[in-house]
Amino acid sequence: MAKKEEAMLVAEQRKAVFRKEEYEYTHLCYRCVDTQEEFTTTQTDTYNTSQIYNSYRAEHGIPFPDEIREVRSRYGLSALKMSRILGFGDNQYRLYENGEIPNVANGRVLKAIQSAKTFETFVDAARNVLSEAEYASIKKRLEECVNQTYMDRAVYMLIGGGNERSRYNGYSLLSKSRLKNAMLFYIEMFKGVFATQMNKLLFYTDFLSYRESGQTIMGLTFRAIQYGPVPDRWNRIYSLLDDICEVEVECANGNVGNMLVSEMPCDRSSFTDGQLAILERVYETFRNDTPAIISAKSHQEPAWVENKDKHSLIDYRYAFSLKAV
Repeated sequence: MAKKEEAMLVAEQRKAVFRKEEYEYTHLCYRCVDTQEEFTTTQTDTYNTSQIYNSYRAEHGIPFPDEIREVRSRYGLSALKMSRILGFGDNQYRLYENGEIPNVANGRVLKAIQSAKTFETFVDAARNVLSEAEYASIKKRLEECVNQTYMDRAVYMLIGGGNERSRYNGYSLLSKSRLKNAMLFYIEMFKGVFATQMNKLLFYTDFLSYRESGQTIMGLTFRAIQYGPVPDRWNRIYSLLDDICEVEVECANGNVGNMLVSEMPCDRSSFTDGQLAILERVYETFRNDTPAIISAKSHQEPAWVENKDKHSLIDYRYAFSLKAV
């Protein structure tokens, strides 16, 4: 009987050209253990190209599909109506929502209309494609959006620092909802989580998610400090999220630590099936570890070892060198 050939996943830095510009990315492929031949799969091909597209969008300030969908949802309009207001072809906005990359000019329009005040100028200019009822309804919705956006932006600035998408947040925007529910998930499963322990759980969650899917769950930025990888501005994160509080708990060794607790259950509907699988995998990996043990494991990660001396932000390319998960 012929021996079944084995293959190992290989990650290496490469460069690729997209729209006449060169971008560095982490190339994933499989290498046959016996023959050393390399090959890719549909999944690795998708992941490889998505990194290049992410870099291009970030370089030129072009919104990502989730932002494009969110803007339309916020304004309560159909994709067809958005296209007509912006002067695009009838199907163009929908194509952008589904992943087609806009040219730079259209990308800047899509970025600008994230401001309700800016979008209002497009609405005023497109009155000829709107009925009086539609126009009045949109204007009312935009007025509501201005106030809500201000409050959301204030919290986002305090927690996330207002960072744009980059290799330091996995090219994802901070999701306050998924951050809160990820914390509630671990609090529920562990029956309370020490703050130092939560720092590591969130690190492994977003980095594992990036390694597996090319996207993070929460969009957190992490920094390598003396005690391991922690979310940047982690002290603000824990104090600004509603329904989660810190209580002092005396440990068996006599030390006192801050434990995160909550009476609110995790809203699992805020996650996709794939994201829930990541959370469950992280929990199963560390369910029997004390905070000291999970901290020690994080100190073995190249993500921390290679950045700790300068207390640097951690590039998500380190997701491919995770050891504990």
